[in-house]
Amino acid sequence: MLPNLLNTNEIKDAAGAEVEFTRRSSSTVDGTEFYAVTAGPATPNTLKIKHAESGTGTSKIRRSVTRFDVSSAGQVDSSKTMAASAYLVLISPIGNMTDTTLSKKALAELMSFTATTGAATTVLFDCSGSGAGVLINGTD
Repeated sequence: MLPNLLNTNEIKDAAGAEVEFTRRSSSTVDGTEFYAVTAGPATPNTLKIKHAESGTGTSKIRRSVTRFDVSSAGQVDSSKTMAASAYLVLISPIGNMTDTTLSKKALAELMSFTATTGAATTVLFDCSGSGAGVLINGTD
């Protein structure tokens, strides 16, 4: 379980600077929500985590969603608040696997694709990684 205050570099912005989040709520139905301590009500910055299991026996799966919603005043029309969201969804076949190796492999490949370039192993928080560019620019 995550602590109530995420303040030890768990979350960084595009410049690599720490963003502190505090727990707002926990619910088995709605999931868990955190909010950035520096964000104001007009421009919220939230982290939401939710899990759901379905199926039975060897067909049982868990769908885990991590979602960040960030907002700011518009750059063209500053009277409008604009929001961007990023989701990470992990679907794990928990009914037919005895360990988490398959899920870790899928997650590691996604993280390396979005956060690195080529053979590099340095994590690029500035979103210049190969996969991040694909997502941001809408190209492939």
